[in-house]
Amino acid sequence: MKLLVVATGNPGKLREMQAYLSDSGWELKLKPEDLEIEETGDTFAANACLKASLVAKATGNWAIADDSGLEVDVLNGVPGVYSARYGKTDAERITRLLKELGDEVQRQAQFVCVVAIARPDGAIVLQSEGICRGEILYSPRGDGGFGYDPVFYVPEMQMTFAEMTPELKRSISHRGKAFASLLQKLPDLEG
Repeated sequence: MKLLVVATGNPGKLREMQAYLSDSGWELKLKPEDLEIEETGDTFAANACLKASLVAKATGNWAIADDSGLEVDVLNGVPGVYSARYGKTDAERITRLLKELGDEVQRQAQFVCVVAIARPDGAIVLQSEGICRGEILYSPRGDGGFGYDPVFYVPEMQMTFAEMTPELKRSISHRGKAFASLLQKLPDLEG
């Protein structure tokens, strides 16, 4: 089995990636704890590539990274790459977003995820993107998920990400779409 270092220190993200890549023939492990990477890119792709490349070079192994966030149309893509830094907690981030939107009726938004894989020399050899369109509700609904999930409503499903089962969310989410695209290309890589 080929080793793929995940450019995160978050065990939850490792488990999530393992679920997507369970039949891929790659063994995933967390990056070294002491390896800190500052996300300085101005796009999700730039951040995913930066993280994958730096972890690959530092460990001498293949590496995978993703970056994702919420883009609200009427706010010109905000919070975007700053989605995780839009407040200190999920509740603060949601409160700030709802305050910024106020009574605005145009609430279309999208979650975006970019996944990148780098070979041991740091060169990016694979990149995929997934987008899930939806809209921002006026108040949270649902108990599942994390982040902006309680206010991100998907009209086709008539529910928020926080109201969906994990399986349903994985199948239609931005991250699910990015990994589905990645899995089609993964067999072409030489480990």
